[in-house]
Amino acid sequence: MRKLMPVAAAVVVGAAVAAVWILTNPATVPASALPSYAPNVGNGRTMFNIGGCASCHAVPNKDPDKVDRTRLGGGLALPSPFGTFYVPNISPDPKDGIGAWSEANFVTALWKGTAPNGRNLFPAFPYASYQHMELDDVRDLFAYLKTLPPVAGRVRRHDLKFPFNIRRLVGVWKLLFLHGGPFAPDPSRSPQWNRGAYLVNGPGHCAECHSPRNVLGAVIESERFAGGPTPDGKGWVPNITPTGLRHWSKDNIAWSEKDIASFLDDGMNPAGDFAGGAMAEVIRNTTLLSAADRAAIAAYIASLPPRQGPKPPPKK
Repeated sequence: MRKLMPVAAAVVVGAAVAAVWILTNPATVPASALPSYAPNVGNGRTMFNIGGCASCHAVPNKDPDKVDRTRLGGGLALPSPFGTFYVPNISPDPKDGIGAWSEANFVTALWKGTAPNGRNLFPAFPYASYQHMELDDVRDLFAYLKTLPPVAGRVRRHDLKFPFNIRRLVGVWKLLFLHGGPFAPDPSRSPQWNRGAYLVNGPGHCAECHSPRNVLGAVIESERFAGGPTPDGKGWVPNITPTGLRHWSKDNIAWSEKDIASFLDDGMNPAGDFAGGAMAEVIRNTTLLSAADRAAIAAYIASLPPRQGPKPPPKK
């Protein structure tokens, strides 16, 4: 019996490893799952703007006002506790960008976080939010991207610490944190509220910045939208639930829907201050949305439950 115990233990360990390997195998969306449809490039442009694609993927320029939003050659450095990510080229260039990708490749990347070569994409690309996008919106975004100019030049490799540079381990992260699918409207809410909930939680991926994260880099759902440190640890992203928005108002009163919609249009908060830093980049995108979409986002944000997130460090 004692001689059999090591063998039994080895079998159990082997079975466990095999199970994890199978469960963490990168998922894909087959082309056969995409029914025929007519692309709506105008809607793709809307998805592009609410998704903030240009903010990350446009070729960087020291002067933000001179960034060409249509040249998506990537290259922006994104420092994090795991190392530095470099935003890839997503222009239609067939060699260095995504010009050789199929539509199914693109849907797979946004919904499943899997690259065309079958490897896991790192969740610095916010597919945990993009998985909630409707299929036609993803396809329309792809159609719009194909209308933009190709940009030659491959971006440098990510500079990540071991073991976070092992893509296969991202499969474990997905197993733990990548749950859900396309957005399901709440029938008890208005169409406007549902549109806002979709834009905020899907293509807008607002929680990716405005929420604290655990040690594995996943959003802490109990403190969703309650603010937290920036990925590089040098700044702070504010709480956008009513608890946090009170601090930006004139009289410690939570922002109204009108206040939020106005802020998304011109970047000025109720206290008369203008958005700066990363939020200024967000405003560059939201100001391009329709007034109806900004109002929908405002309706949803105003309805968030008050949450007390982590306390920001004292101002120096």
